[in-house]
Amino acid sequence: MNWAAISFDWNQVRAFLATVEEGTLSGAARALRLTQPTLGRQVAALEESLNITLFERVGKSLILTQAGMDLLEHVRAMGEAANRISLSAAGHVQEVRGEVRISVADGYAAYILPDILKRLRREAPGLTIEILAENRVSDLRRREADIAIRHMRPEDPELIGKRLRDGTGSFYASKEWLDRNGRPSTMADLETIEMVGIDQPERMVAELNKRGIPVSHVNFPIRTLNSVVAWEMVRRGLGVGVGSDLVAAGTPEVERLQIEGLAPITFPNWLVTHRELRNSRRIRVVFDLLAEELG
Repeated sequence: MNWAAISFDWNQVRAFLATVEEGTLSGAARALRLTQPTLGRQVAALEESLNITLFERVGKSLILTQAGMDLLEHVRAMGEAANRISLSAAGHVQEVRGEVRISVADGYAAYILPDILKRLRREAPGLTIEILAENRVSDLRRREADIAIRHMRPEDPELIGKRLRDGTGSFYASKEWLDRNGRPSTMADLETIEMVGIDQPERMVAELNKRGIPVSHVNFPIRTLNSVVAWEMVRRGLGVGVGSDLVAAGTPEVERLQIEGLAPITFPNWLVTHRELRNSRRIRVVFDLLAEELG
């Protein structure tokens, strides 16, 4: 089929592309902020206009047909072109107004950003700030966010990053927990303590074992993927947790464990944006203020 000779409805094409990338209509609808019936109608309309079947529906799964795979190559090129146009247009906006989306881990969003945003609201009241508090790496090229705070250096040549001051972490527990259970002071003491786990237990156990800390799955009776929830559990006396020293400085209920022979926990911090967006005044204002506040 000569795809170049066909007139496309971009909304339908975007619905098709999102469905391929997300794997389900419900996932694609969430990604595009549409209702599932609306997105399903757009995919069906594209199939009807092209007079082909793009997906085979097997139970709840969608399997891309050969015609769908043939179309996908062209649609992805269209999507990249649309992203470049959007990024270029956003890069030329010079008024300090509009929306800026910041992707940041939930702990930073809850405990570090609020005071910084107070200053930003004073200095740029025309901006609307959306915080994407999530513990995953957002796709800046696809405009999931305008700015991201990450723990890794950006490798994509289309992204630019600024190294911030490194973060540091330590073991913390509430004073109530320490008064009740004693204050661990050696690595051996950590072998029997109850901890609040962040991330999957096997990953956390492996990381702590690598640092010479003798813990296993039984040390983690409480686990969560949300670092805000984990920190609140530590603060309320449910166990020992690994926390940011910066966050702990504003939490008087917790105390840092003084463990002999325990090496400092450090992690890099990067401020990242798309190269095109760095030329937008509203993005630049937020980027520079975050860079100043976070070092």
